[in-house]
Amino acid sequence: MKNKRLTLALLLAVLSYSGVTAQKIKNTVSEVWVADLGNGSYKNPVLYADYSDPDVCRVGKDYYMTASSFNCIPGLPVLHSNDLVNWELVNYALPKQPPVEVYDKIQHGNGVWAPCIRYYKGEFYIFYPDPDFGIYMIKTKDPHGKWSEPVLVKADKGIIDPAPFWDEDGKAYLGYALAGSRAGSKSVLIICSMNEDATAAYDDDKLLFDGHEKHQTVEGPKLYKRNGYYYVFAPAGGVATGWQLILRSKNIFGPYEEKVVLEQGKTNINGPHQGAWVDTVTGEDWFLHFQDQGAYGRVVHLNPMSWKDNWPVMGVDYDKNGIGEPVSTYKKPNVGAQYPIVTPPDSDEFNEPVQGLQWQWHANKQLVWGYPSTGMGYYRMNCIAKPDNYVSLWQVPNILAQKFPSNEFTATAKFDFKPNFDNEEFGFLIMGRSYSYIAVKQIKGKLKLIQAIGDKADKGKAETTTEIADLNSGSLYFRVKVENGAKCQFYYSYDNKKFMKAGTEFKATEGVWIGAKMGFVALREGKINNSGYVNVDWFRVTKD
Repeated sequence: MKNKRLTLALLLAVLSYSGVTAQKIKNTVSEVWVADLGNGSYKNPVLYADYSDPDVCRVGKDYYMTASSFNCIPGLPVLHSNDLVNWELVNYALPKQPPVEVYDKIQHGNGVWAPCIRYYKGEFYIFYPDPDFGIYMIKTKDPHGKWSEPVLVKADKGIIDPAPFWDEDGKAYLGYALAGSRAGSKSVLIICSMNEDATAAYDDDKLLFDGHEKHQTVEGPKLYKRNGYYYVFAPAGGVATGWQLILRSKNIFGPYEEKVVLEQGKTNINGPHQGAWVDTVTGEDWFLHFQDQGAYGRVVHLNPMSWKDNWPVMGVDYDKNGIGEPVSTYKKPNVGAQYPIVTPPDSDEFNEPVQGLQWQWHANKQLVWGYPSTGMGYYRMNCIAKPDNYVSLWQVPNILAQKFPSNEFTATAKFDFKPNFDNEEFGFLIMGRSYSYIAVKQIKGKLKLIQAIGDKADKGKAETTTEIADLNSGSLYFRVKVENGAKCQFYYSYDNKKFMKAGTEFKATEGVWIGAKMGFVALREGKINNSGYVNVDWFRVTKD
């Protein structure tokens, strides 16, 4: 019987990692950020984490969100909510990223850019762009389960931000934008037709809107229809400084009228734009969008929305100039029922035979990098050989990390490091364009505590390391305190009671199109047939 249980646990782990949700991991409420205020109101951001370029669709009483994932894999997170405030991370739609031979290697800032999620004739669709290859489509009947293999619907370099749309007459269209870094042109929106099953877009592309004159960097279109008008919701003006633009026309090909409906104004919420219009079962309208917060990534806000003269009205017009501004707190959406508080996971006890949904790698995972245990209560990571001509972690794909969950928090990990050879190490890191980590490393047969700093690693600068202390055990607790402004200080402890400062304070920075991430890396110098390893017992995110 015991062997049968073990076999079943292994099967569940394999199925889950293949993209099939074989086992639901129990959700816990974060200690560091909860948007639901518990009194009928909420605070923004509703997701204080880097869910960049969010898009949402509603099916009945259920809302599903996806977001950009770039080179972090598994990709295309799928989040679920019933009230637009409480969101649970339930799946990833892209377990491995194609082309596999490309994304088996680290590709900072490439990969999955702004996606779009839609529901049509009983199936969920996600369209996502890879700026180097084109626009892909995947679909499923169960967003909690396995999604189909990606189909390259439109192959071209530099096309991004897909916006599928099925009209009432059954005709299907695909809107998109251009990435100047690949296409050599930007600030325009384009549309073409596609077949109804969304497996192929046609070469009948037409210019939909030109933003060069008043709306530089217009991108990220979303197509909707209401009261006989076709609407294009599109961000413009740049990620951190822009505004939300609305276009409308009686003809899907235009010409389009234009109106700015959401801007920063006098608030401290910069660049409010790019997201999704959704309604509720009670008839309310809401708009979800992101705010770029540098090292914290692009966090998700929820704003009320209504209609006036067939134009959307977003947020609150505090300065009375006819353009809405984002809210900091507001009454929760009326969805016709009350739902429990949930948040995406951050802490992990590593008691499940599947990798926690909060964790992503920096490339397509290779089996030997790490795996959960079957009932032994830890996550195993092997010391992987550094790349040839190693300069910094910027070259390393076997980083297991998760998003910052708030602007202030403490993260602590308990682990047992088992090196087999010199120059094997296990690090606890804050990763971005610049990074830092503390590590236990075997040097000349002895364990040392070191701090590594990669200043401007994205520019090719070499990592520097400093020995901090001699260690008498590989069973340790590592901790990082993150204060407002992304200031980070590492600590270590033998007993989880007395923590000693480890190294110098470090200010986290964003990655390429993503926020800073926290997590682990296990490395060694040179290849061997029996590398050392680490068992990570738990990882806990707390207020203090």
